[in-house]
Amino acid sequence: QLQASGGGTGQPGGSLRLSCVVSGRSVSMYATGWYHQPPGKEREWIAMLRNSGNTWYADSVKGRFTISRDSAEKTVYLQMNSLKPDDTGVYYCNFVTEPVPWGQGTLVTVSS
Repeated sequence: QLQASGGGTGQPGGSLRLSCVVSGRSVSMYATGWYHQPPGKEREWIAMLRNSGNTWYADSVKGRFTISRDSAEKTVYLQMNSLKPDDTGVYYCNFVTEPVPWGQGTLVTVSS
């Protein structure tokens, strides 16, 4: 299972840090990803961390968001900088391959 948290309200240009606590699998052995679902739209992939340590980002967040992990804490993070109103939505985490049922996600609202 994966449980995302850390959402809230941020101002444009501000920062938030999301956390994803993982149970049942090792975050260092499975690629994990963060996904964003804007209001009224489909969920989309935005960041991935491979077990090798390589990272991939969607163009919409590249240079602003950073995915990382703490294997000891079994947690994957998403550092969100330079927030934009378009970043508003629910954020989810999941394994990229062999995904598990989606959790509730965490809501991020970017507004002044």
